Amino acid sequence: MELINLIFRLGVLFAIYGFLWFFIELLLQVLIGGRKRTLGEIYLVKTVKYVFLVNVTFLFCLDQMDEPIYQINYTYLIPSLIILIVYFLGKLQKSEQRIQMMSNFTQGMNDVPFNRKWEIILIILCGFAFTGLMFYPQYSENAISMWFRQNILKIEDAFFFGFIFKVIGFFFLISMFMKMLNALNYIVSGRPILDVKTGFGTKKEQSDDSFDDFEEIDDTKLSE
Repeated sequence: MELINLIFRLGVLFAIYGFLWFFIELLLQVLIGGRKRTLGEIYLVKTVKYVFLVNVTFLFCLDQMDEPIYQINYTYLIPSLIILIVYFLGKLQKSEQRIQMMSNFTQGMNDVPFNRKWEIILIILCGFAFTGLMFYPQYSENAISMWFRQNILKIEDAFFFGFIFKVIGFFFLISMFMKMLNALNYIVSGRPILDVKTGFGTKKEQSDDSFDDFEEIDDTKLSE
């Protein structure tokens, strides 16, 4: 039951964080005058986004204690890390699916702001960042992360927006269980429960371990 509650809570957290980051992206676009960003700039912003999401996720693994004591809820740590990595892998898979669909209409993908190697390095970096916070939890309570945490809690408690994001959290919960069932069935039988296809009949089928992150707020286009 605690695992179900944790997955649901993280689903709400990820959705609200994406919602807040949407406005940060809009502000960045205004500051740079609407010009097209380079691939390096895109991944610099994405690194900051992912690292602070790791930080905020870790904050939800801390029990409230009097300063300056930090009490880690160890029962949440490993599940939270796994869910976070699966979430990032899902976003990577979704980006690859989008590129595959776009390739049906274009001859090349030179204009697509995507680098698979950088994506994988970023996910690994996030894993190390979360692990590092386990040993130095005091660094998780910085001003920016605390601002995200406070606003996430405020939006979650709001009647209208809170309800919307809790619905998203519910679908995130269902999606995570389907991924776990797929992974378990793949280990046992070599085939997933769900076999998702992309494209319009002209492309090959996706790999069996593909993700379908319908629970995410789609903010990838903001980085194009």
